Amino acid sequence: MAHALPSPLHLCDYLNFEDASTRRHEYLGGRIHATTGGTLRHNRISGNLFRLLSDRFDGTPCQVFMNDVKLHVQAADSVYYPDMLVYCGSSVADSEKMVQDALLIVEVVSESTAGIDRREKRVAYQRLPGLRAYWIVSQTERHVELHERDATGTWTARELTPDDSLPVVDSEPLPMERLYARTDV
Repeated sequence: MAHALPSPLHLCDYLNFEDASTRRHEYLGGRIHATTGGTLRHNRISGNLFRLLSDRFDGTPCQVFMNDVKLHVQAADSVYYPDMLVYCGSSVADSEKMVQDALLIVEVVSESTAGIDRREKRVAYQRLPGLRAYWIVSQTERHVELHERDATGTWTARELTPDDSLPVVDSEPLPMERLYARTDV
């Protein structure tokens, strides 16, 4: 018999619940929400990005993680599963499942997640002290919404088109076509 979870749920209870769950859930201020799976196109774009970013950060203290690593945004009392994140903090043990900050976060959006990724997640992610860039990547057209934090802490947003390159924090830009390689986009 299933037990009802208390609401609001304490973070420690969420983490225990999540460890035992066969599905992934995000934690938002004491409430949990099941996450959805991705399409083949979503997976291809994410795979391309992982390969490209891993190559860019190879030989640096930064590590690139895909969608199974939780990101705890303490200031927003939230835990998310970003599609991709670049973590440059102290080393992470192989058994750990969650990080507390990121240099770069990427969400590959679908129609069902675009609003949450643009509003709620963007606001929460921008509260991370080390975050320098947040990319919202379309999976239906060659288009990326880029949110960047400058040296003064000010966030700016711009939209990139197929002819643009993505500015990777402290690295060479990535040509847009490389994100969408081997897709029908």
